[in-house]
Order: sequence, then C-alpha cells, then structure tokens
Amino acid sequence: MTTHGQTPEHAPILFSPFDPQGRIAAPNRILKSAMSEVMAVQGVFLPTDAHYRVYERWATGGTGIIVTGNVMIDRTALGEPGNVVLEDDTHLDRFTAWADAVHRANSDTRFWMQINHPGKQSPKFLTPAPVAPSAVALGAGLEASFATPRALEPEEIEALIQRYATTAALAQRAGFDGVQIHGAHGYLVSQFLSPHHNRRTDDWGGSPENRRRFVMEVYRAVRQAVGPDFPVSIKMNSADFQKGGFEGEEAYDLITALSDEGIDLIEISGGNYESPAMTGARQSSGEREAYFLDFAAEARKRTDVPLAVTGGFRSVAAMEAALASGATDFVGIARALTLDPELPRHAAADPAYTQEVGRPSTGIRKLDIMFMLAITYYETQIRRMGQGKDPDPRMSAWRTVLANAWALGKAAFSKRRA
Repeated sequence: MTTHGQTPEHAPILFSPFDPQGRIAAPNRILKSAMSEVMAVQGVFLPTDAHYRVYERWATGGTGIIVTGNVMIDRTALGEPGNVVLEDDTHLDRFTAWADAVHRANSDTRFWMQINHPGKQSPKFLTPAPVAPSAVALGAGLEASFATPRALEPEEIEALIQRYATTAALAQRAGFDGVQIHGAHGYLVSQFLSPHHNRRTDDWGGSPENRRRFVMEVYRAVRQAVGPDFPVSIKMNSADFQKGGFEGEEAYDLITALSDEGIDLIEISGGNYESPAMTGARQSSGEREAYFLDFAAEARKRTDVPLAVTGGFRSVAAMEAALASGATDFVGIARALTLDPELPRHAAADPAYTQEVGRPSTGIRKLDIMFMLAITYYETQIRRMGQGKDPDPRMSAWRTVLANAWALGKAAFSKRRA
C-alpha cells in the first residue's frame, strides 16, 4: 500500500511488505481478523454472493491478509446459525468463487480461511448434545442456553483432528492462500487448553503438555495435509481471563511448542464468551488501543515466528507504534475494518487517521445482552456490505436490533453465542 507510489512517511512499517520465509507474501502489515458473518443459508452452509461482496470490499480497501469468519469443520457442530461449513463431501465451487472474488479485487491480498469447531460453545437450539474435552457446563449465567456437553471419547478426538486436516486441505484446493486454526475465545481447541474446561485424566488432559496435545496434533495433521509451503497459522489466547483458565507460562509454552513445529504465524487475542476480553469489555476508555501488546512483547523473547496482535487498534499512529516496538509483525483489526473497509487506504493517506468503534447500546442492558450488541452491531455492518451497501457508523443500536430480528427471525431472540 503506497500513496502516489511512495510508502507513507508516517507509517513506513505498517505499509511495508512481509515475507521472511517466502510463504506469507503479505503486501502490508494489516491483518483482517476473523469475524463471524452469519450469512450462510441454514442447512446449506455455503458462502454466498453476499460473502463475495464483503470480502471484495476488504480486498479493494488494501488489507494485507484477510482471514474469514470461522468456517466450521462439521455441519453438526455450529457456533451459530449462518455459519459456513467445509467438509469432505462439500462441493468446492462456492469456495473457489470466494477465493477468486478476493484475488480479482486485489491480487496482492492474501486470503486465509479460519477453521473451527465450537465444542460446547454451540447454542442449545443448534446443538442439544454438544461435545467437549470434559462434561463441564458453561458458566456466567449461560447454562440455560448452552447444554452441558458430553466428554469426547479418545477415538472421537482422533477423528476431529482429521476433520481439521480435511478442511484445511480443501481450503488449499479451493484457492485460499493459507489457513488459521481457531484456538482462542472458548472454542474447542481453547477448551482443551483450559484447566477449567479440560478435566481429563487421560493423555488428552491433566498436565499442560497433555492439554496442549490436541492443538499440537491438529497442527501436525493440518501441516501434513497441506504440505510445507502453505501458510498455517493459529489464533490463540494470551489468557482466558477466567478463574482456573489458560494463562501465563502455559500460553508462552504453547507459543514455543508451535514455533518449534514450524507454524507460520501466531495471532494473539484473549478471553472467551464467559469473559469477553476480545471485545474490549475489560478495557477502560482511557487504556491504549493494543489490548494484548504486553503479552506479545514477552512472547517475542521466546519465538522468531511472525506474530499478530488483535484487539483495540483504531489509529494509524498506534498501529505503527506497535510494529515499531518489535512486539508484533502484524496488527489485527476487525471492528474498525467493518466500519471502514477502506481503512488501509485512508490510513496510508492521513497521519491522523482514526476509526472509533464505540460500544453500541439501546440503553436497556437486558436488551443489549439478549441481542449481543457488542457483536451483532458489527454483523449488521457486514450484512450491509453483503447487500452492496456501505457500512453505516452512525447506525443506532435500535436499528441493529430490528435488522437482526428481520435477518435471523426467531434465532435473533435466542442466545446463540456464549
């Protein structure tokens, strides 16, 4: 990304290319972090023309790496209605068209698929009998909407590992430029890592080494399926921000273990839907933009693998400062890119560029919680782009409530995320 053929003086690192091992080949350091689009037709589970339009917008805007919303590896285990699913019997033409749409819009943009399994973090109306490492229910008042899971049998764990590998190989065949294993925010990989959620006493639980065995085996199976030259990344928590959860030295040890195995990029986030740090819920308005940069700075001492930090970036000055600190190689941006899909071009042109995101509210706390406004406000903006419209940063919270009720029907009134 340049302005008038020149790298912008106010952000020379942000708009520099990145390709140290000859695999990532990103034109700049802006990574569009995954956001669930909830635009697939229930029962069909395929990307639609709306998906193509949205991702064309982000590519045209100049984003370096674009990561899809979570693509599920099993149609019987959805995180929420409207998820895309990619399995071994899926026709690939819609996925190939998705990758082609991005590459036509911007041949420099790298398009990665995030692959995921929700474990127990699937609403009861979608998955009445979920699976997880252990039969531990979600807390924080979520028990009524999310069923207590059944503990996975060892052979089921092995089968799930192969499902991740199958989906990754299909993404490669469809023309995606890389894959990202979703290991954060309370989904299945994260559940295995957490001492609170994983109380197994076999080879898949107990010690930190056993609890991270699942993600290590997922990575190994994916790598074997896609070969040595296809980028494989992971999104992981710096911490769950939950009593008894994954944190501290265990997180750093996971980074070291994945680095030793040859992973291509580690995206750092934090929290889960019982303690949603990734939405900024734990940050005061006066705190700096990069929520997890301190963790990344410590992680940098332990790995040479490229890092991305996601959470809270709003201004080009903060993005450039984070990169200049050496703690991260990419800035992960989600909500700000949803409000301004041209963010990279605008940031390259304006040293004072800032895109505020805010916290929408109807003024009725129970209604905000019911409609998950911290998330659905941005889903609504994605849906607008899917309809060929511009995002509307001035959209009121009440319009979000009405738009979601119209788009999702009765599902909008059911708790569909933990």
